[in-house]
Formats: sequence, C-alpha cells, structure tokens
Amino acid sequence: MDLLNLDTLSVAKQLLGYTLIHENEEGITSGIIVETEAYLQDDPACHAYRKKSERNAPMFGEAGTIYVYQIYGMHFCVNISTNQKDIGEAVLIRALEPVDGIELMKERRKTDVVKNLCSGPGKLVQAMAIHKGMNNWSILGNDLKIIPPKIEIPENEIITTTRIGITQGADLPYRFYLKGNKYISKR
Repeated sequence: MDLLNLDTLSVAKQLLGYTLIHENEEGITSGIIVETEAYLQDDPACHAYRKKSERNAPMFGEAGTIYVYQIYGMHFCVNISTNQKDIGEAVLIRALEPVDGIELMKERRKTDVVKNLCSGPGKLVQAMAIHKGMNNWSILGNDLKIIPPKIEIPENEIITTTRIGITQGADLPYRFYLKGNKYISKR
C-alpha cells in the first residue's frame, strides 16, 4: 500500500476513513479510523526519538509494520509504521467508529455504551482484541488489516490539532480527527 510510504503526517491524515479489521477465532471486529496521531523520528514524544531499541524496532520496519506497546503498565496501543524502512516513524490509531462485531466489542470492553467501545487507543485495542503478539505483524497481510474508504475524506472534514496524553512535543499539531465525529477520544 503506497499510502504508508508517504511522510508520516500525510499518512496520519489519510488513514482517516480507512477501516481497521481484526478477524480471529472469536469473530470479526472492525471500525472506521476517526482519529490518529503522528510520531516523527525528530519528535521528542516519539519512541524512536533517541535511537532504535528492541521495544521500538517495529517503528523502523517496512511501512505497514504494526507496533504494539504498553502504556501506564496496563493499556496497549497500536501504531502503524510509516515512511521508509529504517526511519523510526509511526501513526497511532487513536479512535475508531465501531462497524462490525459490536456485540463482541461490548463483551470485551464490558460496556453497552457503543460510544465508549473504541474512543481511545487503549479502548480500541481491547475492543478489537489487539495484543502484544501482533507486534511486528504487517497491516498488509494478516488477520489485522486496513482497507481504504469508499470515498475520500474532504480536507475541510479533517481537524488538525495538538496531541493529547503526552508531555513532550504536546504543542505539535500532529493529531487528526474527523470533524463532528462522536467516537473520537477527546474534543
């Protein structure tokens, strides 16, 4: 998918409207990507900022390599590496609008509130049953994949703002979401 080889900020915007799908023995869950954050190698909030390590190695992989990591010792997040191999950059999938497998997502998240199923990076990982074992998978050919939207999202429907939940690089306008979407993590 050529899209993933573009610069990371472009990928973060263009992934909006794509559908993230996970198929496993429990069933199929999917959601439309409605919020992303870009992490660039020269960005102090990026895990690849200092250097390549065992933890962040997927960020340096081929575009489309999945990077799953734990935050706050309890939640996991899923990222898709972008740009060129050996450039440590990725896009965090921050929120989804649930589409398929909503009952299964409710079960996994232990809530009946659809709005709360995937409205944050930790929530969507739990709802979609994404796990650390998927680290280093490719988003292009596994049970976890993305498919493009049927129509392109107009530029005026994309909000660009600063990222949330970080301290370094928090002022950079690297967060993107679909205007008026009720499934984003925070306004």
